[in-house]
Amino acid sequence: MSSSPELDETLRQAILARPDAILEDPDVMQALVAANERAMGSNIVDLRAIAMERLETRLGRLEDTHRSVIAAAYDNLAGTNQIHRAILRLLEPGNFEGFLRNLRENVADILCVDAVTLVLESQPDPERDEGRLADVLMLADPGTCAGYVAGGRGGTPRQVTLRAPAGSDLLPDSAIHGQTTQRIRSEACLLLDLGKEHLPGMLVLGASDAELFSPDQGTDLLGFFTGVFERVLRRWLA
Repeated sequence: MSSSPELDETLRQAILARPDAILEDPDVMQALVAANERAMGSNIVDLRAIAMERLETRLGRLEDTHRSVIAAAYDNLAGTNQIHRAILRLLEPGNFEGFLRNLRENVADILCVDAVTLVLESQPDPERDEGRLADVLMLADPGTCAGYVAGGRGGTPRQVTLRAPAGSDLLPDSAIHGQTTQRIRSEACLLLDLGKEHLPGMLVLGASDAELFSPDQGTDLLGFFTGVFERVLRRWLA
């Protein structure tokens, strides 16, 4: 006669009716394996249980990787749609004033940024208005854009730079982000090639979210946005 306690008949019938439910439940299976090891005693090493435990660990890592890949794919798709919507907005205005207003309002909202500044380099002119036009456009001396992106470092600046606001001697953060300077925690600096007939320019996107523009992020989408923005701006400057 067995001294083991009898299984409750209702539970026994439920298990017999759906044995697959136990096999598919990792917590139940782990408890059964642990109970089996206790029943075998401490003098017996169950290699099968060890192998199962290692397989479960590997499966857990694979599932985590799978979830990370799917999350990254969704983020990539969302980012692509966001850039496409911003580009469509850039193409809508019928005049330069509307283009600047659209950039400050609609495009900024779509990209979830707190500040947008377009810097165009021009030859020094004593009569030039140094103020901001339409709260988004600035005129600056030659070399200002590359100097701002480089931040005092040497080398050729990249087309897209993601970072915390750094500023430069020629152009401090307060000049770029204006009244929003105190809450800007990250920025994207997009250098603009406006053709042989014009000096370079720069589009700076500022965000209060410190993680929105981080140096370890990819820049492919913003690089595409920069290329389209350059072509649209050349049309208005022609």
